[in-house]
Amino acid sequence: MVAVRLVTRRLSWMLAAVCSVLLTVLLFLPASWVGLLVERQSQGRISLGDVQGTFWRGSAFVGAAARSDGPVTPLFAGRFSWKISPLILLGQLDVELDNPASLSPAVKLNGNLTQWQMSPAELALPPERLQGLGAPLNTIGPSGRLHLAWDGLQFTRQAGGLDLTGNMRLELAEMASRLSPVKPLGTYRLALDWKGPAADISLITIKGPMLLSGTGNLQGGHLQFSGKAWAQAGQEDRLANLLNLLGQRRRDGQQDVIALEFK
Repeated sequence: MVAVRLVTRRLSWMLAAVCSVLLTVLLFLPASWVGLLVERQSQGRISLGDVQGTFWRGSAFVGAAARSDGPVTPLFAGRFSWKISPLILLGQLDVELDNPASLSPAVKLNGNLTQWQMSPAELALPPERLQGLGAPLNTIGPSGRLHLAWDGLQFTRQAGGLDLTGNMRLELAEMASRLSPVKPLGTYRLALDWKGPAADISLITIKGPMLLSGTGNLQGGHLQFSGKAWAQAGQEDRLANLLNLLGQRRRDGQQDVIALEFK
């Protein structure tokens, strides 16, 4: 009996020591683990730079790297900080994400690892990043204020990827171009209605001498869009060069417009 008690006591101490080590490791998991998760979920499109803190409470700036071993270029102003509840170890998601310089208000993610909700918020985007989308935006050189807003969004993990349900709005305010003497060109709103793996898209002009409109859809990373651009009466000559860069001219009723077609 004495021997059994000694073995049991030793096993208890060993188990306690192992649990203590595991708890310590979990409590002080490096924040770089969050970076690895972000890169994996975004398939390498998004990276975290200057990561500080722990997995549970940390901060970093969000950016993109041209190469896997290259420097990370910030995509947004300010640093994003996060708080992750230990409930994630039980499969429950309770996360808070904050960045006073770009995000208002702080975002909360709640749910489980298969389905979760994101609270409403607005994210400021740097307009110069539009040039990274290639021609003709890199030639036009857009500037202005970009804000991406969303209502409560729901994410569902599927075998083929991630489904999204909810509404998003991208407002392009006081937009201008280095190629046009007309400043600003206008304010526009792009609405996305997400329904699982696809989204319906609509573009309207809020105000401005350059008018844009159109509809389309986004599915599996593939964009289909049909729209038009034209000048406000009296601004045709001043906007002619810029409009010609956007697409081909066509006749729309009694009006000459520029066709905006993406297939």
